[in-house]
Formats: sequence, structure tokens, C-alpha cells
Amino acid sequence: MPRDTIILNYRKGFPPLKEAFEHIGYRVVENAWAPAMDLLAKAETCVVNLYEAIRNPWSAFALKRRLKQAAVPLVGLDRDAPWHMGIRWRRLALFRLLRPLDIYASHTLQPTWNLAPVKIYSANAVWVRNFNLHGHTLEQMRDPAFYQYDVSFLGNMDGQRYREHAERARFFAELKRRLDALGIHHCIRHSSGISEDEQIHVIQHSRINLSYRSSCDHGGTLSWGLPERCYGVPARGGFLLTDERRHAADDFDLATQWAGFTDLDDCVAKIQYWLAHFEESRRIAEAAHARVMREHTYEQRARNLVAAAKSLQRPART
Repeated sequence: MPRDTIILNYRKGFPPLKEAFEHIGYRVVENAWAPAMDLLAKAETCVVNLYEAIRNPWSAFALKRRLKQAAVPLVGLDRDAPWHMGIRWRRLALFRLLRPLDIYASHTLQPTWNLAPVKIYSANAVWVRNFNLHGHTLEQMRDPAFYQYDVSFLGNMDGQRYREHAERARFFAELKRRLDALGIHHCIRHSSGISEDEQIHVIQHSRINLSYRSSCDHGGTLSWGLPERCYGVPARGGFLLTDERRHAADDFDLATQWAGFTDLDDCVAKIQYWLAHFEESRRIAEAAHARVMREHTYEQRARNLVAAAKSLQRPART
């Protein structure tokens, strides 16, 4: 019997990954924490939201035992390491002790909790249906008159309610003050209440889009992993200027597809540089766009997860 099914356990669903598995030819069954044996006979792998699994360790352990009977690998997908969404260390320790996962798929390979015998890099990605040029062309975006803003950032900057964003809020408050003093026109706003269409407009009509920190950076240790906007902005044709990320060199050519900064002073200096070198910034934006659409889509991530599952030795079927 062919393994033509993926079990995808995300309580609220994960539409980009579900659609990606379907695009590469798999049937997807969602939220099957006690799958029947006839389903397991068809399953290539089971992918779970790591945080739901950690918060329900005994359910994950029971799922693992059931999957093992049919030689179906269990993959835990982590998009928030090393912060792990603030899960308490005791719960992480219990999960590590139970060891339900066969594969730990993380957006960062930095040393974190050892949660499975196999660890693979599974970076964030773009859902092409929602992240594309939205009717514009890269040629249009080569025209300086196309742009409305010099610099923009739309994101969570409520540092009081979300402590993981307190440093981001502080950074952008000071950056706005410096940009105002330099006469640089910006759109730096907390994203709550901003429609998707407005966000797309700001990204595409800003000469420079910024990225600085994300929730996975909370707790003192910066993540090596790239936030989703590092793929989403280029997918929409925008030029991205971002804080340094260890995995940037794995996903982009740093010389031709990437622009980074080290701290606030360097950010201001780089903003001034890129505003003065518009054509160079567009070459980088277009090269990054091509790389993202070629290699950093959820379809590519789905293929990689399937390949990792298939690479595990499994008993021959009779």
C-alpha cells in the first residue's frame, strides 16, 4: 500500500503547509492524535506543532507509540527556537525525557534542547498565494517615483503586553526620533488594526523595509533563525534591511541577496547608504525575490520534511 498521506497535527490548522503537502501529491489528514491503523498504513509521516506536543507530552508519547507500530516517523516543527514560546523548562525537560519525536525540524540549528535523535533545518517560508508581487512587476518597482515611503516597519511593537517585543519597541521609538531629525520619511507602526492590503501597499511602496528582532529572540539569546518577513518582504518585491542572522548565509547570498545591520547606529547609517544607492538596493531586492520564490516556499519545506522522513530506516513492508 503506498504511503500517500500526511498527518498534520495543528489544532488551529497550518494552511500554508497543508496546501504545500497537497501540491506535492499527498492527502492531508489533520489533528489525528489517535490515528486508526488503516490511516497509519497510508501515512508517510506525521508532523506536529512542537508547542502543542510539549504542552501535551503524554498525548505526544501515546501518538509516538501508535506511529511506531506502523513505522511512521513523528516530526516536531519548531518555528520559535530558542524561546520556545516561553514554555517552562520543566515541561521541556519532561518532553526531552519522553523523547516522542523522531525528527526535530527547527528554523534554527543553534544549540537548544535536544528533542529528537535527528535534527534538521526547516526555515520559515512564504505561502505563495499570499506573498507575491500582487499585480505589480519588478520593472515597475525600479522607478523611484513608485515609492511613497523611504523606510517602513509594520509589526508588533506592544512591549507592555508582549514582553518579547519590548526591545523592538524601544529600538523603533529611538529610530523614529533619529529618522525624523534627518528628514527621512517613514512608516513605522504597530501592526494591530492594519489590513493585509494596507500592509502589502506599505511594503511595496517603501524603498527600505526593516526587520528587527522577533518573538523567538526573547530571553537574552538571539535566534539564528530568520523571521518570516525575511522571506515575505522579498516575495513581494520589497528591499529588506535586517538585523544580523546566523542562518542568513544558508538561505541567501550575503553579497547579492541580503542587506544587514548590526545595531541602531549602523541601522541609521545603512538606511542613509541605501537611500543614496537606490539602483543597487533594487538589484538586491530582485535577486532576493528570485531566490525566495525558487527555494523558500512552503512547497519546498514540505518536500524537505518528506525527504527527511523517508531517509529514516523503516521495516520493509510485507
